[in-house]
Amino acid sequence: MAILSDYEEAPQQSRKQEQNPVFTATLDPSNPIAFIHSAFDFVSKSSDFFKKDSAEKDIVALLKSLKGKEKEEIVSNVKRQKEEAEVSVVEKKREVKEEEKQEKEIKKDETTIEEDKKKEKSKYIPPNKGNGLDMENYSWGQSLPEVNVYVPVPFGTNPALIFCDIKKNHLKVGIRGQAPVIDGELYQTVKPDESFWSLEDQKSISILMTKHNQLEWWRCLVKGEPEIDTQKAEPESSKLCDLDLETRVQVEKMMFDQKQKAMGLPTSDEMMKQQMLKKFMAEHPEMDFSKSNVH
Repeated sequence: MAILSDYEEAPQQSRKQEQNPVFTATLDPSNPIAFIHSAFDFVSKSSDFFKKDSAEKDIVALLKSLKGKEKEEIVSNVKRQKEEAEVSVVEKKREVKEEEKQEKEIKKDETTIEEDKKKEKSKYIPPNKGNGLDMENYSWGQSLPEVNVYVPVPFGTNPALIFCDIKKNHLKVGIRGQAPVIDGELYQTVKPDESFWSLEDQKSISILMTKHNQLEWWRCLVKGEPEIDTQKAEPESSKLCDLDLETRVQVEKMMFDQKQKAMGLPTSDEMMKQQMLKKFMAEHPEMDFSKSNVH
């Protein structure tokens, strides 16, 4: 019975294959009508579709449906492109606003820096002829190695009534029984053993203090008082001649660097580095120095 069943099923499968023919055709994009004609011919031979009265209407309806889908796709694509364009415009505007914001912040920072520089400059006072400052009750001046202080007192003041206490980082000066004229922490340290005072012409206390650091100008005598612009301080030529060669070279270098900085120009050390780099570049033309900051 099993064998008979197998024989009986084979013809049924064959009939099913005959009832479902396969359409095989190749579409030539340059001649789509030929493909459609083949398709219609296949449908005509393989079914009774064209025998129905509604065949023509169904085909027309199918064409309209396909055209409708094509229009929808076109509209959809146009809409999508429009939305993408709008998003792009919004994004571009946002980028432009962000750039403008960054530019404003940069300008603001630059303005702040300039204002800070102006404030920094404005808080310093031009020095007097002695590279110091004339205060209400005293005056002071300086050279690189020393600080000189002059305190007026009533004419004929007895030296025994004067007190002058010079410490490493503190100065106290005045007349006994009265409030000190000066009493505060020095701008920098001094050498008390090499510092002296005297009463000149019975009307002025003259104080000479030897700086511990003899290569730097003081901005003020006592901390907390008005400060001078040390870039405008100038040592006397005779004082420079009195210095030993090594100290004099250092002082002249410092003065040159101060003037260069004031004019926004490179210091001696920076100039030397630039010369060394230029020399190295000349010796190695095969290397790329396009990103090097050499002026």
